[in-house]
Amino acid sequence: MVAVPAGRVTLSDRRTQRSWPIEVASFRMAAFPVTQALYTSVTDERPSAAPGGRLPVESVTWWEAVYFCNALSRREGLTPAYRVHAAASAGTGAGDAGDAEWDTSADGYRLPTEAEWEHACRAGTSGPRYGPLDEIAWYRGNSGERMHEAGRKRPNAWGLYDMLGNAWDWCWDLYDPEVYGPYRVLRGGGWFDEHWSCRASVRRRSHPTFRTDDVGFRVARSTAA
Repeated sequence: MVAVPAGRVTLSDRRTQRSWPIEVASFRMAAFPVTQALYTSVTDERPSAAPGGRLPVESVTWWEAVYFCNALSRREGLTPAYRVHAAASAGTGAGDAGDAEWDTSADGYRLPTEAEWEHACRAGTSGPRYGPLDEIAWYRGNSGERMHEAGRKRPNAWGLYDMLGNAWDWCWDLYDPEVYGPYRVLRGGGWFDEHWSCRASVRRRSHPTFRTDDVGFRVARSTAA
């Protein structure tokens, strides 16, 4: 886990032409996306389309990422960050938005908010990327149209790998509940995306039960915990 300092980030949405500043408290974020080996060791499940222990886990829903965070917290003797309501607890991937509640006082693992994600991705930079794209990310132009092992590209200044490219990251936030209901935020771009999708500010959305072979996640913890 990497210490991410407090700061301020301005989020923007091209669809609505809206931008909004957010203060981000210090927190900790995993240096790497959750790998298949770690995911399997915690859940005994192997959901990924392209197997490989050091590859980022993919083909996981937002709900499965939430369940993983709670399971990893329990394994390490921490208080789970999420309270999952009955409608969402019947099985992996079940449920809709509103069925999970984030206990901000918990010391366990959780998904980053999208403000935390963008602040961590930028690592003090202000441009669209924290370095030359081919040096920091796997995307359509250099991936050979496949996933690559985590940590094979250069990290950002705060020691975070694969923030752009390889696999999209699920975030905690609802994308726009008035328009898209339970859809959650995805960040970072993936191995099949063109260069314009692999930028620190790009927002994507999907239903929390959606799964595909270029969407994974990484975990965070609150510093206060």
